[in-house]
Formats: sequence, C-alpha cells, structure tokens
Amino acid sequence: MRVLRIFISPEHNYFGHYGKPPGDAPMVELAEAELVAGQGIAGDRFFGFKDDYKGQVTFFSAEVFDDLCARFGVADRDADAFRRNLLVSGVDLNSLIGEEFEIQGIRFRGDSECSPCYWMEQAFCEGAEAALKGRGGLRAKILTSGTLRAEAPHLSPAHA
Repeated sequence: MRVLRIFISPEHNYFGHYGKPPGDAPMVELAEAELVAGQGIAGDRFFGFKDDYKGQVTFFSAEVFDDLCARFGVADRDADAFRRNLLVSGVDLNSLIGEEFEIQGIRFRGDSECSPCYWMEQAFCEGAEAALKGRGGLRAKILTSGTLRAEAPHLSPAHA
C-alpha cells in the first residue's frame, strides 16, 4: 500500500451537523503527519476524540477516487472532498477490516468501512453516496505511534 496524500482538518464539516448546514473548515494537506497510538493524527478533528475510537485515522482509495471522477465526469473536485485522512493506492481497503497491517513502520488495525453519507452528494456530486456504498474507505485504529510521509502530496507553497 502506498500513502499518496495526507489530510487533516481542525473542525468537523459534516460530523454532528445532521439537519444543519455543513461547516466550512478546509482539509489541510500535509507532507508528513504524526500519528499517535490510540489517539489519531496530531491536529486532526478526531484526535483524542474518545477512548478506543474506531476512526482514529481514515483511509480512502485513489483508485476509487479516479473511478468516481471518470464515472461522473468530475474534474473540479479533489480527493479531500471525501474528508478522509489518507489517500492510498494499491490495496482493497475492505480486505483490511478486522486485520492488523503496517505502513512505514506504523501498525494499524482496520475497524470498519467508512460508510458514505448523504453529504457526499453535496461534497462531490449527485450519485456519489450510492456509488461509494461498499467502497467509502476504511476506519482504523492506530496501534503504534510514528511519522507517516506522503509520496505524492499536492501541497500549496504555504503548506510545503
């Protein structure tokens, strides 16, 4: 598995916003991030959210992103629209549910699918929620701490 890009956000845009408008906190792309066992990614909205939280870090497949862009003809959205932390390539994320795995020396345990929600219709495009069923990403727990580095970040000069 390759980690292509890393994202965090200091605030929630959709989580806890049911029946209200979404927030407007941007996703911030990082070249590297500190992952803390049992807590999450330093600086992210879910860092230290609650004990044994199943979404300490979230993964999204670059292949799924590319498929959705092609399927819906979307060229004006980036992978950060899905608000997952790690854009990865080369793995079936659902195969990691219930499994321990390692990336760049950091151990994880896949917990569950990141099920798509109705916000995907607004965040990406109409039809995205249905198209993401069964491939919305992976929620995982961080078992060991360490620094994770992105292979292909698209950083603005302010974040480089």
